[in-house]
Amino acid sequence: MLYLIFVRLAGWMVLLARSSASKDAELLVLRQEVAVLRRQNPKPRLDWADRMVIAALARLLPRPLRMSRLVTPETLLRWHRRLVRWRWTYPHRGGRPPVDARLAVLIEQMARENPGWGYKRIQGELLGLGIRVGASTVRRVLKRLRIPPAPQRTRSTWRQFLRTQASTMLACDFFHVDCAVTLRRVYVFFVIEVSTRHVHILGVTTRPDGVWTVQQARNLLMDLGERAARFRFLVRDRAAQFTRAFDAVLAGAGIEVVKIPPRSPRTNAYAERWVRTVRAEVTDRMLIAGSRHLRAVLDEYAAHYNSHRPHRARNLRPPDCDDITTVAVTDLTTAKTRRRKVLGGLIHEYERAA
Repeated sequence: MLYLIFVRLAGWMVLLARSSASKDAELLVLRQEVAVLRRQNPKPRLDWADRMVIAALARLLPRPLRMSRLVTPETLLRWHRRLVRWRWTYPHRGGRPPVDARLAVLIEQMARENPGWGYKRIQGELLGLGIRVGASTVRRVLKRLRIPPAPQRTRSTWRQFLRTQASTMLACDFFHVDCAVTLRRVYVFFVIEVSTRHVHILGVTTRPDGVWTVQQARNLLMDLGERAARFRFLVRDRAAQFTRAFDAVLAGAGIEVVKIPPRSPRTNAYAERWVRTVRAEVTDRMLIAGSRHLRAVLDEYAAHYNSHRPHRARNLRPPDCDDITTVAVTDLTTAKTRRRKVLGGLIHEYERAA
């Protein structure tokens, strides 16, 4: 500030030594330049030094000249009020208390995981947890997080739609294994639950005819038990083993059979992907002696797959694990790990030692 004042005073001292004609000519040139600049930028941006000089010298001008400056008297008063506000600050003691950060996170979690919940619904859910909060507070938190109200959040995405449909779907298919001793081809019939990826090994045979496949459909309904009512569709291909009797058995339990288009194995992607998994991890890495040996191997692998093997679609949790939340990290300095061999050491399972 002192340097600016010194520069301004030095400039004014130089002006005193100039003639009046030179000053008038310079004023005319400056006025013309200001007019040109106003046409190009009608609202120039001023810094604090420009505001200080204009506010200090505007009072020395005649009234008609004051009204034609870059700023108006209201602007000068606004600058003064802002300066006073910066100088005199007081703590804000009134108003509502701030919302706890953990409560805001919980409100955000409920709103995102339940798109149909409104402010009152979230308020009631928090009350059930022993947290008293007003609906206006919930609204304020969601508005700050830019989360729209419930009617606008209930629009389903494709991911949500497909996940909802997957919870009621089954997929089945055959795959074959060539025995090393008998050199015969053995067929395996399996069913996979699309939502949980739980696999049912229904049967192993060398002759997969229609009668045998119908019996496996009955075995599937027996394995599902009361859970059969949860499923509405079963996806299958157009193989000759799937007869009308096979579809009728499932239709009697309320499960509609959906046929994939001809020569379109990708349409039955979940079943095909499991075939690749079982081949890569088991059948392509060991010799199968016969049907009984294959059934024993697949039963052991299915138990490992359903209860222990992590799955990407379930947040790296096994199919039979109901809780797919993140598991707490174990302290390796104190915890011990135990290894269990599956299929003679072809696969290993690791768990905490008791």
